[in-house]
Amino acid sequence: MTETLYHFIGGRKADGKSERFGDVYNPATGAVARRVPFASAAEVGEAVAAAASAFPAWAATPPARRAQVMFRFRELMVAHLDELAEIASAEHGKTLADAKGSVTRGLEVVEFVCGIPQLLKGEYSENVASAVDSLALRQPLGVCAGITPFNFPAMVPLWMFPVAIACGNTFVLKPSEKDPSCSLKLAELASEAGLPDGVLNVVNGDKVAVDALLVHPDISAVSFVGSTPVGEHVYTTGCAHGKRVQALCGAKNHMVVMPDADMDQAVDALMGAAYGSAGERCMAVAVAVTVGDETGDELVGRLAPRVRSLKIGAYNDPEAEMGPIVTPEALAKIEGYIESGINEGAELVVDGRGIKLQGYENGFFTGGSLFDRVERHMKIYTDEIFGPVLSVARAADYEDALGLVNDHEYGNGAAIFTRDGDAARDFMNRVQIGMVGINVPIPVPVAYHSFGGWKRSLFGDHHIHGLEGVRFYTKLKTVTARWPSGIRQGAQYHFRSGADH
Repeated sequence: MTETLYHFIGGRKADGKSERFGDVYNPATGAVARRVPFASAAEVGEAVAAAASAFPAWAATPPARRAQVMFRFRELMVAHLDELAEIASAEHGKTLADAKGSVTRGLEVVEFVCGIPQLLKGEYSENVASAVDSLALRQPLGVCAGITPFNFPAMVPLWMFPVAIACGNTFVLKPSEKDPSCSLKLAELASEAGLPDGVLNVVNGDKVAVDALLVHPDISAVSFVGSTPVGEHVYTTGCAHGKRVQALCGAKNHMVVMPDADMDQAVDALMGAAYGSAGERCMAVAVAVTVGDETGDELVGRLAPRVRSLKIGAYNDPEAEMGPIVTPEALAKIEGYIESGINEGAELVVDGRGIKLQGYENGFFTGGSLFDRVERHMKIYTDEIFGPVLSVARAADYEDALGLVNDHEYGNGAAIFTRDGDAARDFMNRVQIGMVGINVPIPVPVAYHSFGGWKRSLFGDHHIHGLEGVRFYTKLKTVTARWPSGIRQGAQYHFRSGADH
């Protein structure tokens, strides 16, 4: 019998009441592994009510005590690291090594917020005027919500709720319905760590649950990671209902390969950045921009055999370099883009379609695909494919390459591979991108810096985690104080006797 999942509301498991369910696959076998309940607006309201009820006491909890909960949560995550990676791999399809690495990156955010007393320190200015002092405080917002994608079922939720909760907020998390089990496990571990009931809640669901969060009057802020069309809807709807919103959205990340680049290093970088996690990540390198035809010929000549020899397998195959795609719909979309690239005239150097693995004949597998001579008008260049498809676009010179990167509607990440410090410095300063790598293909910031793109890769003013995350989940209060001086006025400071005590 297929396992049925649940919500996590008010510190306990809650069965779904809506009678609507979604399928959660094992992508390697193609079988439905479990069912996930889709929350109604009323069930979302129950989670928000639990969070709102828990907020006053949690906001009043000293930051040092909140940090102690985060320390315990961190220890429980370390103890359950392999289990969390297994859960993520089994529902997403990524290899265990990949999943474990992503959980570890999420763990780093928990470690960052263990220092929340330091991060919430205010400012104080004495004597801004005669006997007048000024101070600034950061205080929590209230109930916050997070809407997270399928590609990092542990890491992205960990970018959100630990920061929000450490700042004194309560939280309602709506994970992807494609792989929700990691979020449920994390909520249970947080509860075991001593997080009070209602501070962290998880509701599963689809657009009904998302829209209920966006319009609920008791939600103060919404964090989102996902596609640009959905992110724009989240941003416009949430803002229209008076909420603070950060929406991290789509990407088309470029890696510029200069003629003087270390080609061995560049090829190794592209293999990991384009095909790791089956390309299902917003920081995947989707376009290699080669400067000069000689550079293009050499890069494609070295890449092609490496792509053809990629080891494809189930997540628990220790030799697998790339696992299956998350759902059959996602696989069909990726293969549709490959067909589109052929029809629009790109050169398909390696075709990864049609892979069947013995014992996993019904799994959602594809191999790595590689296109050369991709032009900027083609859909495989303009659109986010979100799969293991790398396009090589050839630029005449450095300025042409920089223009390609800057002209794209997305501005999430970009990298340049070169030995020339002048070129690297110019690229760093002039590229219109939120996260930049120099001889680093996937420039994801560490937890104490902040993650986010430019242009249509981000709606809202704040990046996620790091100090930007603390700013997003708090509001600034400035106090100007003047106290009359009793000493100068001759006031008496002593106890009086008798009945006046």
